[in-house]
Amino acid sequence: MKKTIFVISLLILLSLLTPSLSSSTPACNKNDEKALFQIKKSLGNPYHLTSWKKNEDCCKWYSLKCNKATGRVIELTIFSGDISGQIPPEVGNLPYLQYLEFRKLTNLTGQIPSSISKLTHLTMLSLSWTDLTGPVPSFLSQLKNLNYLDLSFNKLTGSIPPELATLPKLVEMDLSRNKLTGVIPESFGKLSETFVALHLSHNQLTGHVPKSLNFSTIDLAKNQLTGDLSLLFGKNKSQTIQIADFSRNNFQFNLSDVKLPASLTSLGLNHNSIFGGLPAELTGLSLQYLNVSYNRLCGAIPQGGNLQDFDNTSYFHNRCLCGSPLALNIYMCGSGGVY
Repeated sequence: MKKTIFVISLLILLSLLTPSLSSSTPACNKNDEKALFQIKKSLGNPYHLTSWKKNEDCCKWYSLKCNKATGRVIELTIFSGDISGQIPPEVGNLPYLQYLEFRKLTNLTGQIPSSISKLTHLTMLSLSWTDLTGPVPSFLSQLKNLNYLDLSFNKLTGSIPPELATLPKLVEMDLSRNKLTGVIPESFGKLSETFVALHLSHNQLTGHVPKSLNFSTIDLAKNQLTGDLSLLFGKNKSQTIQIADFSRNNFQFNLSDVKLPASLTSLGLNHNSIFGGLPAELTGLSLQYLNVSYNRLCGAIPQGGNLQDFDNTSYFHNRCLCGSPLALNIYMCGSGGVY
């Protein structure tokens, strides 16, 4: 009986405590709320942000997230809405932001505002699939906690700032699908040891690729890059590369003696001026993708591994490459045919 009374008393006590516990959760910070209303006004009070109302705790608004312990806004994600204008400079007045995303907003114009440099807690910055113009700003190098930088699918111009290599926690950078010019900074070979993926495809970059690049993913496709890619490979070089896409550039080198890393699973070299033959060690790789078409390669396609699992489009339009899966018999190699 005493045990039952104790249990009932405990349950009553817990029920009394529960409201006070829930009410102890802090509401949205008033300074953050003020900045958010300024952002909404700058964007023309779009329908996408109709949940941003005075009589609602802003931590419950659509498109953002607060820290439950402090009530400070830590995430702002404005995605795929009918929104015009520029990125409001007031985003810099959300000092505890860790995650900032403006994505798939094709009417968002202007340059990346310098106020973003004040967001020193940012770990993720994604400004992609918009109409942003102007340069990739060097002030982004001030965001020392940044792990992920995505500025892809914009209309950014100018050169890539070498200062980005000083970001100590950066893991991945995507600057693809812009109008960037100039060279890949030599400093990128000194990116943090935690860095794994560099995406620079579909730009107008020129010059040679820094031989010190050593990442799991390197995508440089569809630029105007030149030089000898064999410098990226070989003993004690780029042994961690898994995905490499160098297609649609102006690379010119002998592929025959290139030492490819065992880690490689995807290799795109098509539409260049690469000559020589395919190295036999390709048969020892676990390739999921391979394309060497539209080059000046000759000789027999090595037999073995999964090289014959790719169709002829992976190999055709070379100077005199032959053997399965190409139609030309391996014994006819050297006849100079073009496919």
